[in-house]
Amino acid sequence: MAVVYLRRLHGWRFVLFNAVLGLSHIVVLFNAGSYIALLPHVSGDLGGVLPSFLTWAQTDFMVGLALGFPLARYLSGRIGDYRLLIGAFIVYSVASYLCGDSQTLAQFVPARIVQGIAGGITLPIAQSMLLNEYPKRLKAVALTVWGLFSITPFTIGMPVGGYIAYMLGWRFLFYLDFVLTLVIVGTLAALLYGRGFRRRYARFDLVGFLLLAVLLLGLQTLLNMGNDFDWLDSPFLQAIAVVLLIAFPCFIIWELGERHPTLDLRLFMHRNFVIGLISLTLGFFSIQGLLSLLIVQIQLILGYSSKLAGLALLPLVLLGAPAIAVMHILCKYIDARWLICLNSLGFAWTFYWLGLYDDPHSYEELFWPMLVEGIFLGSFFTPVTVLTLHGLSGPLIMRAAEVANLLRVAAGAFGITFQGIVLFRRIHFHQLHLADHFGGRQSISFDPMGQLTAKLSAAGLSQAQIQAKLGLLIRQEAAILGLNDAFLVASFLFVGLGILVWFADPTHLPMAPDPADELREMRAEELIEEVP
Repeated sequence: MAVVYLRRLHGWRFVLFNAVLGLSHIVVLFNAGSYIALLPHVSGDLGGVLPSFLTWAQTDFMVGLALGFPLARYLSGRIGDYRLLIGAFIVYSVASYLCGDSQTLAQFVPARIVQGIAGGITLPIAQSMLLNEYPKRLKAVALTVWGLFSITPFTIGMPVGGYIAYMLGWRFLFYLDFVLTLVIVGTLAALLYGRGFRRRYARFDLVGFLLLAVLLLGLQTLLNMGNDFDWLDSPFLQAIAVVLLIAFPCFIIWELGERHPTLDLRLFMHRNFVIGLISLTLGFFSIQGLLSLLIVQIQLILGYSSKLAGLALLPLVLLGAPAIAVMHILCKYIDARWLICLNSLGFAWTFYWLGLYDDPHSYEELFWPMLVEGIFLGSFFTPVTVLTLHGLSGPLIMRAAEVANLLRVAAGAFGITFQGIVLFRRIHFHQLHLADHFGGRQSISFDPMGQLTAKLSAAGLSQAQIQAKLGLLIRQEAAILGLNDAFLVASFLFVGLGILVWFADPTHLPMAPDPADELREMRAEELIEEVP
């Protein structure tokens, strides 16, 4: 995001500006993380819909975040970062109020999409404005601080969101967002009023943006509704699949012919970018999906309150925050491939550890893996970003960062739905297997369920009570085993990412820029006009 200001802030204004931009980043990402902890509460309050229906609001919110990135690039060049940030936060504030005031799912989901698009516009704008205020020698400090803000959805976001839902109700979270964003708008308007900017006259790729929106929202809708509406047996999902099959090649052809594309597909000609992007998207796909799945299922399966479910993930922050600061230093001296490989293997080990969870009454079996996972969560983004951008120069770096962020956020939305699909499929498999195994249908000599039935009958329980109790135990254990399967699949995926990274070029050795890229960027230069 190319931004040049006419003057910089100093003294207490600089401190206040940092605090407000940090708060703005936390508000948007905090909402993305905390909503997951609220999901069981929201599903019961919006007409009693299934919890799987309420994931639509979260995943569509994240798709909206992704679509906000290309809009931010174009609109900031037209009206300036300061004006755009203020306007986007006003829209975000109104959408937050509408979310809190919603009475049905049909009202809630569109408001979440608008909230996501507005939030997606604010994220790159706020980051570029913050970095612009720091001198070059302190850019690393600014990036470290921004990195700490970026892990808030996975660390403090879910516990605080769960606590708010438990104590005050889920609607209070959105009303709180409404108030905080108005405070942010007022403070930024007072600090930055009258600032100039450099206007960039760029052609907006409207067709490419609409095709991208159709692809992301269409694929997300297909994943969201698949389990509940029997996939392609549903005429509506069949129509979505046909639209996706037509839109995808059209999007590829259109974007390759655009001078200012919404999604620059020519970046995929760079090997490091492709490998880094695969690591970033698949990694975030698994991390976001599994953490979201875990905090919901320990409420539905184990009976945790939203507050306790959030606290189960709080250990992530204890080692995650220091790991971010350390990783920014290590990336200057160590080949990023080593750091990514070790990080991937660490995630693989941690997810395998969580995949062995078998005691629904043990908090320690969740606490220690979460504590260790914080190290790898804090050290995930920085080396992958270094690898992804290595070998690029000039405007390509900013464009590549935008593409990577867009696809990363979209992958997180897909990951939430995908892990739910894995759980849905595996629960029924394990339930049938457990019933056969413990019911004596696999071995006549082994019938522990019959023995347990006899003991419960001797204790005075009726036959109906015994059947209900046994059914509940089997369903709970099947759900735990299905949750384990999701973590085990992710464990093997990260082993593959640890191997894949070695096909990239080393990051500690310089790479000469591609002359074809430089020529293309020169031809695509935009007219810039300074506006007071």
